[in-house]
Amino acid sequence: MDYSNMSRLKINFQAIFVLKLTDMQTISSYNFEGKRALIRVDFNVPLDKVTFEVTDATRIIAAISTIKKVLNAGGSVVLMSHLGRPKNIPEDHLSLKNIVPEIEKQLGQKIQFASDCIGERAFEKSSNLKAGEVLLLENLRFHQREQKGDVGFAELLAKHGDVYINDAFGTAHRAHASTTIIAQFFPNDKMFGYLIEKEIESVDKVLNSHQKPLTAIVGGAKVSSKITIITKLLDKVDSLIIGGGMAYTFAKAMGGHVGNSLIENDFLETAREIMDKAKSKGVRLLIPIDTIAADEFSAAAATQLCDTNAIPDGWMGLDIGEKAIVAFTDEILNSKLILWNGPMGVFEMSKFQEGTKAIAYAVADATKKGAFSLVGGGDSVAAVNLFELAGAVSHVSTGGGAMLEYLEGIQLPGIAAILND
Repeated sequence: MDYSNMSRLKINFQAIFVLKLTDMQTISSYNFEGKRALIRVDFNVPLDKVTFEVTDATRIIAAISTIKKVLNAGGSVVLMSHLGRPKNIPEDHLSLKNIVPEIEKQLGQKIQFASDCIGERAFEKSSNLKAGEVLLLENLRFHQREQKGDVGFAELLAKHGDVYINDAFGTAHRAHASTTIIAQFFPNDKMFGYLIEKEIESVDKVLNSHQKPLTAIVGGAKVSSKITIITKLLDKVDSLIIGGGMAYTFAKAMGGHVGNSLIENDFLETAREIMDKAKSKGVRLLIPIDTIAADEFSAAAATQLCDTNAIPDGWMGLDIGEKAIVAFTDEILNSKLILWNGPMGVFEMSKFQEGTKAIAYAVADATKKGAFSLVGGGDSVAAVNLFELAGAVSHVSTGGGAMLEYLEGIQLPGIAAILND
């Protein structure tokens, strides 16, 4: 199957996934006794710039249940992942050896490490694995053939396992050798890990559930980067909350004065079209009523609270205001399904994080009341982690770009490779 143009295909891929999942090998039903499971994980985790220690183990923790399933079922595990963006050569600060201690901590056992992902020494280590043992291969992106989707490279990687498990949702939208091409070498022994199963099922629950009301919270800097997902969501949601920098493009499109706030003049008409479409479909579109404005983009900036449509010249909106927080919170607490992608402001600066923090707590409170909440996108995930609320929402997606493309109905190469017979 040719995956080179897969990202351009848009179909009801969620429905195909659910249908195929009932008619294929699954990690829950497969017999791993005596088998080596080659698992593509997404251990692209942040490291301390000085010590190279893992500073956020979320993605490692997310893969543990899949790894333990294989080990507890009598198999052995070979893990492969990328880390960062090396220039196709070994770089010490991007070596996966740096994350071995964290994996051992989360897994509760010692693991082996191969200083390359291919080559005689790596193959010797994987071929001698005993049941219950784990081997981590070196950074896949130390080889340029990985990102090029090289078939020969994928075939070499396939030598490490008897069964292939893709549990790297964060890279499922890339047709790389280890995420997509490799699946052809396991025609009858390929499957998803628990993480990908949960990711897809969570998106399906948001988009295809009959529970109402469904509220989507979309933030971030630019309308241009979220047009497709917003348009897609308007066919599904009851309410759409707009926050972050993109809110000021909407405010200006409605005739407001937004001072020096971030706006995209080329997308004012697009914003108007989105508002018109929302109205025609009966979707409640919520724009921040008020704004925390600053006189400069700085943690030391002077601030004032003002109406979003009346921000003074020389001032810029960097967070939502008190009235917006109340309105958004009320909408969220009355929801049964919630999708959150994107912050409400520049939450990295403590002076401008109250809006994002309030939304995070509102989503957590709604979840406690029985709503299903899906949080995805790097900044949203960072926010729930910052406020220690990851465990208070239904699901935190590990793949921002992949989740957005999946929500848009784009067929993901890494998913299609497993579904393809």
